[in-house]
Amino acid sequence: MSTVTFLGTGGARVLVFKQLLASGGLWLDFEGTRLSLDPGPGALVQATKRKLYPTQLSGIILSHRHLDHSSDVNAMIEGMTTGGLEPKGTVFAPRDALEEDPVVLRYLRSYVERIVTLHEGGEYEIGSVRFRTPVRHRHPVETYGFIFQGKGPSLGVITDTAYFPELAEHYRADYLIVNVVLMKPFPAEHLTIEEAKRLIAVIRPKQAVLTHFGMSVWRAKPWEIAARLTEETGVQVKAARDGMRLELL
Repeated sequence: MSTVTFLGTGGARVLVFKQLLASGGLWLDFEGTRLSLDPGPGALVQATKRKLYPTQLSGIILSHRHLDHSSDVNAMIEGMTTGGLEPKGTVFAPRDALEEDPVVLRYLRSYVERIVTLHEGGEYEIGSVRFRTPVRHRHPVETYGFIFQGKGPSLGVITDTAYFPELAEHYRADYLIVNVVLMKPFPAEHLTIEEAKRLIAVIRPKQAVLTHFGMSVWRAKPWEIAARLTEETGVQVKAARDGMRLELL
C-alpha cells in the first residue's frame, strides 16, 4: 500500500510564520520507498512526532526553493544520512535551488548518494516509485509539480502555480493533491479555490485533497469548501488536516 502523510497544511507566509497550521510538507511511502516532499518549517519535528524518522527516507524532493517548501531540507538530509555517518539517498531539486542562491547546503551534499536536477518533462526513478515533472509551473522561481507511480494508483501533486489552461492535462492521476492558497484572485502566482475546482472537474481523480492553505482559505473553513466542491464536481474532495494519512487504494 502507498500512503501520504500531511506533515503540514499551511501555505501562506503569515499563516506559516505564526504556525497556525504546521508546514512540514508531505511524507510519501510507496511500498516502503519513503520520500520527503517539500520539507518546510518544522518538517523534522512533525515527522518524528508521528514516528516517521528521517533515517527511513530514500530521498527528498523540492518542488521549488521558497522557504515554506525547503527550509528543513538540510535537517532532513542530516537525518536521512545520520549526520553523514551513513551516506545514502537522493535529493531532487530544481536547478536554481542548487545553483542560484542555493537552499541545499554544499557541505551536506557529499552525505547523499545522488543529487538530481529536476527539469520540465523529466522522468525519475527511486526505489519502488517512478515520478515525473510534467510541466514548469508559473511561479516566481523554478517550480514543478509531480506525477508519482508506484505499483498501485497514481498520485498527482499540483504545487504552487498560477492557473493556466493546459495545467489539468498534465496532471491526470488516480489521486490528486492541490495546493490552494487563495480564495479569490490576488497579485500572487497561486491557485484559488475556483481554479482548483476547475482542475478537479477536468481531471476527475478518484479523490482530490486540498492543502497548503492561505489565511483566507483557512478562515473560510476548508472542510466546508471541500464538501461544496464534492457536490459541485461529483468528485470526492477532502481538505487535508495536519497529520492526516491518505491511503492510495
